[in-house]
Amino acid sequence: MSICANFDVQSCQTEGRGHQRACEFVPPSNAWYYAEKKMKPMKFITPASGDPDAPTQNLVGLGALAAELASEGVSVKGLFARTGVNVAQLEDAHARISHRQRLAIYRNARALAKRSDIGLLAGARQRISDYGIYGYAMVSSPTFGDALMFSLQHVTMAGPAVKQISFRIDGRTAILRSHGLDTLGDLLPFAAEFWRSSTTSLFSRVLEAAFPSTRMIFPFPPPVHWRNYERLFNCPIDFNAETMEWHFSADVLERPCPNANPITAKICQQVCDVVLTEQPGDSDLVRKIRTACLNSPKRFPAAGEIAEELGLSLRTLHRRLAEEGRSYQTIVDRMRQSVATELLENTHLGIDQVAERVGFAEATSFRKAFKKWTGRAPSDFRSGQDKIESNR
Repeated sequence: MSICANFDVQSCQTEGRGHQRACEFVPPSNAWYYAEKKMKPMKFITPASGDPDAPTQNLVGLGALAAELASEGVSVKGLFARTGVNVAQLEDAHARISHRQRLAIYRNARALAKRSDIGLLAGARQRISDYGIYGYAMVSSPTFGDALMFSLQHVTMAGPAVKQISFRIDGRTAILRSHGLDTLGDLLPFAAEFWRSSTTSLFSRVLEAAFPSTRMIFPFPPPVHWRNYERLFNCPIDFNAETMEWHFSADVLERPCPNANPITAKICQQVCDVVLTEQPGDSDLVRKIRTACLNSPKRFPAAGEIAEELGLSLRTLHRRLAEEGRSYQTIVDRMRQSVATELLENTHLGIDQVAERVGFAEATSFRKAFKKWTGRAPSDFRSGQDKIESNR
């Protein structure tokens, strides 16, 4: 059991092609070029970095935890007891929970489990379908590198318990590092086991092969079931480390996904973009408008086109939104702001590319709109986020 070296957060880099459209494919012979030459510093903010009581996380992956407990004879109701979450929400794609609620569920699972390695066992149960559209977007990606970049850019959909996840390549080794572990307290071992086991299972199913992990590093003492770590992850394990990292062969980034499908990948990405813009309490009409906007070839078309798409007259659309105290333009602006903020924070797409992704024909118009929404220019917003990252 060894102490791993502590990598500087500023050096965390990501190299991949997650910034390209999902339907675009670079041949494997060129893939390593993107992984070796095109990577730039990038960070990935998770819901835990904001208000811990804000209902921003969906329930993907928690079904496997409920299933593992059920196999031990534990009622699923016990898993959600005193958390403010009910069992029915496992089947509700629009249900949202807070970071604090997720940790309460983890605490219940740990207390109710008959085995200490419940997190490892539950994570190993995960299937592509347990992650919904997020999982299908990954499995249909052209290469595993594309799938990984997509998963990180949309990591909020997977419900991670840590504040931040960064990615870099060091030689031929790819490294995922977790940050902001202090919020987990004594739940850190359980959360780490469940997250790593779940993600290993997801990655293996995307590849339809064992995932090539080369080392797992954890900042806590070895638990009583520590031998199960090496059996499950099939690599050396370091405990009592100063960081939490996952090392794997960078060669896997250029491996084609067996179930790659450019059309499916693009559709799934569009749906995931819709999810990123959803707000708690959105009505069915607002959700339909969001979906129609992001699925439209024009991205955020005029209200009349959306009304026609929904089978409504323009007047009826405006009236129904007014009854909810909303307007079509407000909905569109919030969607654009949400997607733009996500892209500026978590990718290194150019300002022109971000503008195009959120439906602006010219970057100049986007800059004016973004400053109106946030009080800051897109470049200032991005550099501000970079400064926050460098101080972590």
